Amino acid sequence: MKKILLLAVVALVLFAAYKTGLTDYLTFAELKSRQADLQLFYESNPWQMLGGYFALYVLCTALSLPGATILTLGAGAVFGLLSGVILVSFASTLGATLAFLATRYLLRATVEAKFKAQVDSINRGIEKEGAFYLFTLRLVPVFPFFLINMVMGLTKMPVLVYAFVSQVGMLLGTAVYVNAGTQLSQLDGVAGILSPGIIGSFVLLGVLPLVAKKLIDYLKAQKIYRGFKKPKQFDYNLIAIGGGSAGLVTAYISAAVKAKVALIEKHKMGGDCLNTGCVPSKALIKTAKLVQSTKRAEEFGLKPLAAVVDFPAVMARIQQVIAKIEPHDSIERYTNLGVDCITGEAEIVSPWEVKVNGKILTTKNIVLATGASPLLPSIPGLREVAPLTSENLWQLKHLPKRLAVLGGGPIGCEMAQAFARLGAHVTLVEASDRILVREDADVSHEVLKSFQHDGITVLTQHKAVSFGREGTEKWLNAVGPQGEVKVVFDEVLVALGRKANTKVPGLEKLNLELNPTGTFAHDELLRTKYPNVFVCGDCAGPYQFTHTAAHQAWYAAVNALFAPFKSFKVDYRVIPWTTFTEPEVARVGLSELEAKAKGIDVEITRYGLDDLDRAIADGDDHGFVKVLTAKGSDQILGATIVGVHAGDLLAEFILAMKWGIGLNKILGTIHAYPTFSEATKYTAGNWKKAHKPEAVLRWVEKFHAWRRS
Repeated sequence: MKKILLLAVVALVLFAAYKTGLTDYLTFAELKSRQADLQLFYESNPWQMLGGYFALYVLCTALSLPGATILTLGAGAVFGLLSGVILVSFASTLGATLAFLATRYLLRATVEAKFKAQVDSINRGIEKEGAFYLFTLRLVPVFPFFLINMVMGLTKMPVLVYAFVSQVGMLLGTAVYVNAGTQLSQLDGVAGILSPGIIGSFVLLGVLPLVAKKLIDYLKAQKIYRGFKKPKQFDYNLIAIGGGSAGLVTAYISAAVKAKVALIEKHKMGGDCLNTGCVPSKALIKTAKLVQSTKRAEEFGLKPLAAVVDFPAVMARIQQVIAKIEPHDSIERYTNLGVDCITGEAEIVSPWEVKVNGKILTTKNIVLATGASPLLPSIPGLREVAPLTSENLWQLKHLPKRLAVLGGGPIGCEMAQAFARLGAHVTLVEASDRILVREDADVSHEVLKSFQHDGITVLTQHKAVSFGREGTEKWLNAVGPQGEVKVVFDEVLVALGRKANTKVPGLEKLNLELNPTGTFAHDELLRTKYPNVFVCGDCAGPYQFTHTAAHQAWYAAVNALFAPFKSFKVDYRVIPWTTFTEPEVARVGLSELEAKAKGIDVEITRYGLDDLDRAIADGDDHGFVKVLTAKGSDQILGATIVGVHAGDLLAEFILAMKWGIGLNKILGTIHAYPTFSEATKYTAGNWKKAHKPEAVLRWVEKFHAWRRS
């Protein structure tokens, strides 16, 4: 009601201004014809004239009424240069600030709710350099000031900063106009003030801060590089350190644009994903799913089947899968693409020099793509029980009878279920109140049901406090709501996350900064404090996914090779991920928890896969699709799928979010029957049902009744 009242007052004032013909007086001809009368009135009633003028100027700028230019000229014509500049400077700043505050009060909450991600991105930029950009805009009169007031009002720029920068930034332009007003009798119109030469001067003034910033950046760079000698020429345009997803894509992109690039890897090409992560884990999960399928034989009209797990053969197949994919990431392939692949440990000599195998290579740019490693916490006795991690897990020769899994995140959950289905008795220990804590509670519940069906013992709200062993007997002690619990195991898998690999020989010379999360600090272009040293992948964060590493690598390569002529800020707006448990969990964008935490008002639409014909036919009719949309809109802000093929089904929502396609268009798209992809269409249909125009349909019902009569 307060907002409505304020809008009503503004509307009333605007109506009165136009109805009374106030704006008709704010013209150049009217000012010139009344100049003498205004000067006489000022001489006889100075304080009344100053006060009335100040109030009128504030009113015009606050309400974005046309006439500010004429009023500024009038200040020079009536009050003179010094008094006019002072008066206009404070009146214009006050009016602009009022317009700024009004926009913030009336519109900011609505805009933030509908465009949360975009507004957050703008606010981050405003927080860093907002005052600088506002100052630049205020210097250039080609940008409408009323528009600047409104746009800045939608941001989180502090009011005092806005007012101060506006006053300083507008001062020069104010002086030019007021000075022109002192020569009012010699002017034929407003156009005479802003000749092409003067406009050009203003534009140059606006560009000046940008040039100054570039100069400051250059001087900062010179300071940073002090103590290092820059080579006169370079062996390479770019050297990537690390042969995982981030390093491979960096090298690939660089070679594709004909740059000379070297890729240094000290161990195996393909990094964690190929050798110890995504590929081997999915191969293991496939075997585990087949074992589980045999247990369901009677559901499909088959006689009972009993799969006998040959664990060494299972592990041998995993190595075969790795070997089959390996050529995609091999030295031979990348050499053929034009990349100089070097096996050895890289040592940083300077921001332009890398030493490997005793030879120093010079390069214009360095990209650190050093990945991450499993995190081993400092728990008493852990080292003594020889813990498994995602790296050494694949060296197992025998299936452990009892496996303890520490951590209920994606890796812990995937491996716990896989080993349970292969025949191990698995106990999963998680400190939080549920597994997959980054997902919504209903998602965790679906996976937990599956775990319980698979015979996994899940101890949530339990924190491991110590490990012990006596001979071949091993155990962990965990403290939970009911006190201490002892978990006996043959092997323990620690899956508590991964830490960035930031220890590179010689890198301490550069003294690179780290984020609180332990990743390399960098800007939106993936640059460290050295403009030619970039980071990407797990060592950069904020996500630790193979596809995100590849995504970042494109930006790192392009920004390194083409700056300062062209550069791109990394786009994190649509980042998907999948947890390959059964049911699979796939998500892109916001979850319910995140929307609530960020104060975003959303609508939630669900579709249960127990209703989907294909899911019923396949015996996989469990799980759901959940979509978050902006309030009153079909704009997709997030989607979560829990069920068979969730990771594959998510692609339609990823595409929709990336290119601004709403649920209405998904509903209007033909999906083949019977397929799991129909679930996305039926979800859109549920949204449409919830937004059907009831009032219109009542009239349509009457129309049909009339036609029957």
